[in-house]
Amino acid sequence: MRNKRFLSFSALTAAFSLCLSGCAGSQEASVQEHTAELFAMGTYMNFTAYGEQADAALDEAVSHVEEWESLWSVTDENSEIYAANHSHGRPVPLSTETENLLRFALEMSGQTQGALDPTIYPLVSAWGFIDQEYRIPSDEEIQELLSLTGYEKVALENHAVTLPEGMQLDLGAAGKGYTGELLADHLKEQGVTSALLDIGGNIQMVGPKPDGTKWRLGIRNPFEDGSFGTLEAQDCAVVTSGGYERYFTGGDGTTYWHILDPATGRPADSDLASVTIIGDSGVLCDALSTAIFVMGLEEGIQCWETYGGFDMLLMTLDGEIYLTEGIEENFTPEEEFSEQTIHVMEA
Repeated sequence: MRNKRFLSFSALTAAFSLCLSGCAGSQEASVQEHTAELFAMGTYMNFTAYGEQADAALDEAVSHVEEWESLWSVTDENSEIYAANHSHGRPVPLSTETENLLRFALEMSGQTQGALDPTIYPLVSAWGFIDQEYRIPSDEEIQELLSLTGYEKVALENHAVTLPEGMQLDLGAAGKGYTGELLADHLKEQGVTSALLDIGGNIQMVGPKPDGTKWRLGIRNPFEDGSFGTLEAQDCAVVTSGGYERYFTGGDGTTYWHILDPATGRPADSDLASVTIIGDSGVLCDALSTAIFVMGLEEGIQCWETYGGFDMLLMTLDGEIYLTEGIEENFTPEEEFSEQTIHVMEA
């Protein structure tokens, strides 16, 4: 493990306005903008791309998303994941896209010591985060369902998956990121050099903005409406996870969010309120944003130290901001956070 140390600086600059694409320059104004939107994978998606090839490329992108949703849906009786979840221990053949996504999820489960686990779908369902019929499962029910989880029990071989009886998969913690990554590759192959894909809050960029400047992304404040800062980036993925995305308040007055700790079967109880991962791989960013939220600050930093290859922007439950040095110059806090100390993780 590489040794890294913390530096601190007082953020004195004023915050940028919350925006995704910023003000259009003269070059951008002369490039035709094309958009597409759809509801898929349980979320709203908005695509913006520029140039002559963009319109047709976005039409194909929408078709791709619909195809992948039909493969990975946990509720569509014709999907490969649904077939695996109701296979009664029999092998289920998988398409290349599903096999690649599942193999990645299983590998990430091992690398994160189970902080990410695609087999916790029965628990997510038991808490009501699938059908929005929220409830607090009993300790006995949680323990029973935990016995049906465990990524290491999944057999993936000969282009087929085999699950023990009662086990069920959900690839939602990596599926949107993989979708963004595949779509970015598709747009590039079609000659698109500038695009921004908003996949339910997962952001995947192709190149810079048409005027050559970086995209400007508002990072949501996990405690209230608005953002706590603006990140400038280009040609990469930016994925944020937080308890504010989906949650309910129980009769006991406690807030329960949808990101579960696979070790306990309960909403993750770490010291983090928000995790943003920035990197070249959309699927990696998606998976790590969930896993590090579960891990907490200290283990999340250790993960970054061990594997590298990505940047991260973290906010703790106490409102402290931590970021890696690779994005230090690209992050500007909003005014209410501009006087506080920001911790920079340096190589």
